[in-house]
Amino acid sequence: MRFSLVSDPVAFRDAADALAAGRGPFALDTERASTYRYDDRAFLVQVARRDAGTFLIAPEGHRDAVRAAFAPVLSGADWILHAAGEDLPSLRLLGLTPGTLFDTELAARLAGFARPNLAAMVAEFTGVELEKGHGREDWSRTPLPRAWQEYAADDVEYLNDLAEGLAEYLDRDGKLEAAAQEFDHLMSLPPPPRKTWRDIKGITTVPPGLGTRIVRALWEHRDARARATDTSPHALLASKVIIQIARARPRTPGALTHVPGFPARRRGAVDEWFAVLSRVYDAPEDLSPAADLGPAETEPPSKSAWQRHHPESWARLVAARDGVAGAAAKLEIAPEVLLQPAVLRRAVWDGADGDTDRVARRLARLGARPWQVGAAAPVVAKGLAELEAERASETG
Repeated sequence: MRFSLVSDPVAFRDAADALAAGRGPFALDTERASTYRYDDRAFLVQVARRDAGTFLIAPEGHRDAVRAAFAPVLSGADWILHAAGEDLPSLRLLGLTPGTLFDTELAARLAGFARPNLAAMVAEFTGVELEKGHGREDWSRTPLPRAWQEYAADDVEYLNDLAEGLAEYLDRDGKLEAAAQEFDHLMSLPPPPRKTWRDIKGITTVPPGLGTRIVRALWEHRDARARATDTSPHALLASKVIIQIARARPRTPGALTHVPGFPARRRGAVDEWFAVLSRVYDAPEDLSPAADLGPAETEPPSKSAWQRHHPESWARLVAARDGVAGAAAKLEIAPEVLLQPAVLRRAVWDGADGDTDRVARRLARLGARPWQVGAAAPVVAKGLAELEAERASETG
């Protein structure tokens, strides 16, 4: 058998001993169940190492034992992951942290591959066609079907070969240092902040006051029940439906059933959610939650608002974005790999000008890595300077 499923403390210790006796980096992946469960914790951790084999670790019910067995072996070691940003938070919850990291998905983007997904990269570098179709399963299910286990094992089986091949590509193109900076950045990122009702998608389309009080009440009720039942919040009431309810402000149970997407046929749903609404309607306004949720004035506006209300600043963003796109094309990478759009937007909104040194300092303060600053700052400054010169000639 090319892999072992381990799900109890004794098996954990045996697997940890085998992994410790292997050689080279550890290839890791996780399978989570956030579509079905309350949070994004791992229900399966896959670990492979040369001369040790592949182990599928099922931590639910034994998370402290997983930490005790595997943290001394895995933490502080060399890791290989694909799209590490998705897995590192759930691995940290198990007390597992890398010493060094090689992210094959990010490496593929830096190497210029248009399709950096794992299946495409494994086929490119090993010729192996991975089975598809189980990525969105309920990984909290027990026992796990054999086909799911095989799918999960494949996710780490080829990562060592893939990392070695991509490292050669990056070295050939002089991008290894850039990759190292990106990997270090990934490891340095703090845990994602806990979501609140203010983060719900579409909140800015809800009228302030009563509308936002409805959003908060529905979100908080949903969150409490999802946490208590270990259920995905969206399975109880979709966020887009919360927004629709807040915009419609239904005053009767019947009106609530006509809100698009509301689960009117689900037993007890109308009574439960209209009771939440009734508490909002009955609460004195001065005792209701504050509805101030607009973005800070220093934050860039949405695309449409920026274009409509700040056309000159929008033109600066377009000029800067064109410069980044041109530089990225020369490096044979996507523009968002060279510089995250959010960083560029913020830099321009904060008043970046045509001076390269000032642009470089601004990008660095916003979190751009040194290789990004070196490649992007000159072209951003050049684009902004050319735009200003063009405007000066038109007005002159």
